[in-house]
Amino acid sequence: MAFQVVQVVNDGHPMPDWVPAQLSNAGIDLKVAICWSTVELAAHAGEADVVWVYGGRHLIKGEALDVLTRCGAILRTGSGTDNIDVRRATELGIVVVNTPQAVTDPVSDHAISLLFSLTRQIVRHDRLVRQGVWNYRAALPGRRFREATMGLVGLGRVSRLLVCKLAGFHIKLLAYDPYVTTAVMAEHGVLKVGLDELLQACDYVILLCPLTSETLHMIGKRQLSLMKPNAVLVNCARGGLVDEPALIRALQEGRIAGAALDVLEQEPLEPDNPLQAMENVILTPHFAGYSDDYITDNYAASVEALVDLSERRCPFSIVNPQVEPRWGKLAPYTESR
Repeated sequence: MAFQVVQVVNDGHPMPDWVPAQLSNAGIDLKVAICWSTVELAAHAGEADVVWVYGGRHLIKGEALDVLTRCGAILRTGSGTDNIDVRRATELGIVVVNTPQAVTDPVSDHAISLLFSLTRQIVRHDRLVRQGVWNYRAALPGRRFREATMGLVGLGRVSRLLVCKLAGFHIKLLAYDPYVTTAVMAEHGVLKVGLDELLQACDYVILLCPLTSETLHMIGKRQLSLMKPNAVLVNCARGGLVDEPALIRALQEGRIAGAALDVLEQEPLEPDNPLQAMENVILTPHFAGYSDDYITDNYAASVEALVDLSERRCPFSIVNPQVEPRWGKLAPYTESR
């Protein structure tokens, strides 16, 4: 029986013709059956070897995994897997795979762009100039970057690349990540600290970690109260990391200087959300991972992962490496391939 992959979620990402062709050449049977319920999932993907999710819609949760009786892996194109029930998948022996390599570069670019735009008052002055106001005093920049202190919440692939890109600014770098050792952080020129210490010490705080039950609302009222009054917060990860009402109050009361947010708890933003009217806030529509090569890069990474899985080999990124796979032990990932 052919190795079967069923794409069950696609939030408007057109599939290039070369994708099914390459998969077919690798002996993989691809089926696209967009599902909206557990019943549909069972009917279309119950016998699939791999269930493929391209988008953020929540379908593969709870009892939905129980109908995937043959599934050995779930592929989530992209980096975030908060729409996948990773815990239940692990219990069932299902490997959860994502493709962070396709978005690492643009997300790091976007985080830096938001930070620079906010701190240098780029967006504010653009609006003022368009309104006929030519006055640099109307919105003075924040602290200059050279010798400032930056805190990275999460030291994964994006954060490590961001560190490389900012090397010339001589920024002091702190990071909070309970899953990365002090030695590894030191290799990247970063000092490992606790979250409270990071928030108290940093001029800039950038959130680049996954949304899990442990990180939900990790930045709340107490954490915001620890930050410097002239500090800014940048979030290019997931909106749920931040307690949004607490952030709004902190901004309104001047307890932090500003925020740049690519992600929010509720997307799109409600018209009456107070963040809309704040001059010290920059908002972008959850597109940090996009680039001119976005579709190509994501599908290429997905095809590579699917071929690896069909050959019972570890793909580039496994979200639950502690899993005991239904398929048995997978061969190590080979980058040279």
